[in-house]
Amino acid sequence: MENDEASPTPSSAGLILVATPIGNLADLSFRARDALAEASLVLCEDTRVTSRLLARHSISATTLALHDHNEESEAPRLIARLLAGERMALVSDAGTPLVSDPGYRLVRAAIAAGVPVTAVPGPNAAVMALTLSGLPPHPFLFHGFLPPKAAARTAEIRKLAAMEGAGLSATLIFYEAPHRTAEALAALAEILGTGRPAAVARELTKRFEEVRRGTLGHLAEHYASHEARGEVVICVGPAPPPETSAESLDDALRAAMAQLSLRDAAAAVAEATGLPRKRVYARALELAAAGPR
Repeated sequence: MENDEASPTPSSAGLILVATPIGNLADLSFRARDALAEASLVLCEDTRVTSRLLARHSISATTLALHDHNEESEAPRLIARLLAGERMALVSDAGTPLVSDPGYRLVRAAIAAGVPVTAVPGPNAAVMALTLSGLPPHPFLFHGFLPPKAAARTAEIRKLAAMEGAGLSATLIFYEAPHRTAEALAALAEILGTGRPAAVARELTKRFEEVRRGTLGHLAEHYASHEARGEVVICVGPAPPPETSAESLDDALRAAMAQLSLRDAAAAVAEATGLPRKRVYARALELAAAGPR
């Protein structure tokens, strides 16, 4: 992708989603600073949190709290002001707006009303944790927070396990409160398997940043006796591929060979099953030599 150092700050009117630091206040980008400074109103989860960020960067701006409890009622009034030509910035307490944070209802209302909506990209704890986890970076599934109650949390993890049983193979990413981290890891280990590779990232970009890697079982055991502190992201590696029987391998190969060349069919089946390519290719040659059933 080409770089354009002269890229302007988003247009003068409309709603701008501005990503803010996830811990280290020095991570605010130049464009984010300009967008906040030039906005007539900065919408934020907690005005006290955002005010500290604004003061750190010498930004003078009017702020208004917008959170889960008032977003629906405030949206019509804000949309009217945006349609009248105002320029507003939307931030969360940390990271990229809307990602496990308020703002979705306002953005949907703005889009429906024809208000210009744009964004200034920046920090995101889920993506940073993923890149530091040592787990496969893609595909990944960002889940956000698991339910706080044990029964609902177990049901939600079982849904994910069922999705994996149906073929989902992705690194799973969760946000978690520090006081629930041990319980969440124990539930994940019980349902997804103690041997699943995983990582717990906490205090990202801050002084005591830590990424602890291991199996779900080992991580659950560690945090059962060491309380997590700070903001936590849990990453769980993809489910191991299911055991493939000789019969199902042959069926998969025959189906693929009906559409693809022998070499491409073998490569596709090897990728889908996780079996060694040489083994799958050798079996494909045997089936081709034997002819149709």
